[in-house]
Amino acid sequence: MMPPQPFKYFAFISYNAKDTSWGKKLQKKLEHYRMPATLCSEHGWERTPIKPVFFAPTDIQPGGLTEELQERLRSSKNLIVICSPNSAQSEWVGKEIEFFHSLGCTKNIHFFIVHGTPHSGNPNTECFNPVIDRLGLPEILGANINEKIYRWPWLNRERAYVQLISKLLGVEFDTIWQRHKRMLARKVAAWAIGAIAVFCAMFYVWRANQPFDVNIKLNEASPQNTNLPPLKNAVVTLTLDNETKSDTFASLDSKLIFSNIPHRYLNQPVHFTISCPRFNNTDTTVLLTPTTQLNIYRDPNYFGDVHFQLWNPEEEKTVGNEIIYINGFEAVSDNEGMVSLFIPLEAQDSVYTVTSHLELENDRVIMPCGPDDILIVKQK
Repeated sequence: MMPPQPFKYFAFISYNAKDTSWGKKLQKKLEHYRMPATLCSEHGWERTPIKPVFFAPTDIQPGGLTEELQERLRSSKNLIVICSPNSAQSEWVGKEIEFFHSLGCTKNIHFFIVHGTPHSGNPNTECFNPVIDRLGLPEILGANINEKIYRWPWLNRERAYVQLISKLLGVEFDTIWQRHKRMLARKVAAWAIGAIAVFCAMFYVWRANQPFDVNIKLNEASPQNTNLPPLKNAVVTLTLDNETKSDTFASLDSKLIFSNIPHRYLNQPVHFTISCPRFNNTDTTVLLTPTTQLNIYRDPNYFGDVHFQLWNPEEEKTVGNEIIYINGFEAVSDNEGMVSLFIPLEAQDSVYTVTSHLELENDRVIMPCGPDDILIVKQK
């Protein structure tokens, strides 16, 4: 902690009302500036030794040098003058400088230049109040935020703040400036990381609302049989809440794309139906991805269920209890002459050859077939 001192304020900021924003910034910068721990230990300071700083809008309204304002000046260790063409032409800034000088505190008057040019001689650009020359104050250029030391204006402003702080505390400028630059570098890096994080979050939100296209592929998942006709005209329907999208596959090799799917459905379960001649109807739920594969299965009954009747036209009756062979698979006609046989999918065909000890008028069965189909037996 700093030892007790007769001053209520560490500094008094003198300014023109047109430079109020600069006064507020400077007050905040000074009162919150954290000094290096080693310097604080060496001098017995707090980590934020420059406080309180008197700035009129936070305490009293600026105006003439009333007794109250004079008391504020008497209670201040330092006077900081915000220099600009505005303050250079301000009667009250001149009176505050003059009164503080009369207290014998000339060496504690500091200048912080925000606009204009020192000693320009032009009232439109001059930043020093004429009372400075009239009182014969020492030649002090002050901390100038517009001094072009670095490429970036914000870094030049930071340098001016540190210049002023080093003068207020009576320490070497370089002692705290190098540390301040390292601190700024860390802040810039943290800001950059934060900005990247915000950008990534915004990009994610934007991306999450972008529609995407779904490339649908059909896969015949049932056992392969080249004897059977290939898939043709499969109708695929995608259901999204209250919306449906449908399209047709001419063949397994054709392409089907559902466009402009809301991104919220990506990797979410959605409902598909598939209808296709000679294949089972499919009703399934899958996770939707940009390339989504759907399995489709043949209807094993379409070419597998063989039904027909043996008929003898000469006798005008059915032929029962006869053994016949359908593509090598044995079957027996019942008492009504009906032949029923299921052929496994792997052995199915669109046309079957029928053999028997009976003489048949036609030895071929074209699928699909049913009870109304007849194979005629010739009379021996």
